[in-house]
Amino acid sequence: MPNKSVVVMGSYVADLAFRTEKLPAWGETYMGASFRLGPGGKGSNQAVAAARAGARVSFISKLGHDAFGDLARTTYRDEAIDATYVFPTTTPTGAAVIIIDAVRGENAIIVVPGACFELTPAEVEQARPLIQQADLFVTQLELSLPTVEFGLKLAHSLGVPTILNPAPGRALPASIFQYCDYLTPNESEAEVLTGIRVTSLATAEQAADAFLARGVRNAVITLGAQGAFLKNAATRAHVPAVDAGPVVETTGAGDAFNGGFAVALAEGRDIVQATRFGCAVAGISVTRPGTAPSMPHRSEIDTLLRR
Repeated sequence: MPNKSVVVMGSYVADLAFRTEKLPAWGETYMGASFRLGPGGKGSNQAVAAARAGARVSFISKLGHDAFGDLARTTYRDEAIDATYVFPTTTPTGAAVIIIDAVRGENAIIVVPGACFELTPAEVEQARPLIQQADLFVTQLELSLPTVEFGLKLAHSLGVPTILNPAPGRALPASIFQYCDYLTPNESEAEVLTGIRVTSLATAEQAADAFLARGVRNAVITLGAQGAFLKNAATRAHVPAVDAGPVVETTGAGDAFNGGFAVALAEGRDIVQATRFGCAVAGISVTRPGTAPSMPHRSEIDTLLRR
């Protein structure tokens, strides 16, 4: 099968990851276990995940002229990601502080989007020819909301299927849901958007129903170690997580899922198969440290799914 085209519009920030056995209190200094600097941002991570999973990926974003921006440009060159519509700006490239529990592998993140938050609808309009030829369009919420909605509306008007990963969780205008062929929140993001606390498959289905009522065509709620629950007008299913080994770090698991999910849909898999593919990508990613560097390659995904 020829590689399908996935266009990702989203954020890039540099990830500054600190691994520690405890969080310091305000005013306290605590010696951490390790530090790592790498490429990050939800959009950029999803672009890397999709590229490694087998798609031809183009990325739409904005970068500063600085060391963090140079790290992004190097990443896209190394991963063969088309960065034609990654626009320059004098605003510094953003960063994320990721604090990782050295025992459990869980994380807390503070993001300052920086340059990418300046991406405008007019700049996205310049990428119309790129979006028009895509098999799938993906975006998230680390950009300004008018830009996110414009990108979704543009892709929808061109007949390109859309995925909105509503992360990080925030309130959204009602008008945005009609442009979402696929909505992929996690439990906390689903709660922010619907007011329904997702603690079980039953409450996941309630949240999915709320999204479908707002005009979303397919709702896929990711459930961490429980996999994902999906629903559309014809199908409802729980897809279990795919175990690839001991969990090292969960940072980037959602991005891994979305990148893999997008590739599988672009390749023509149905929503259940695509969700399982995304769960396999996420399952491998959590066995490794880092965000973009943890994303698996297609051969690893196919091997895991054959087991």
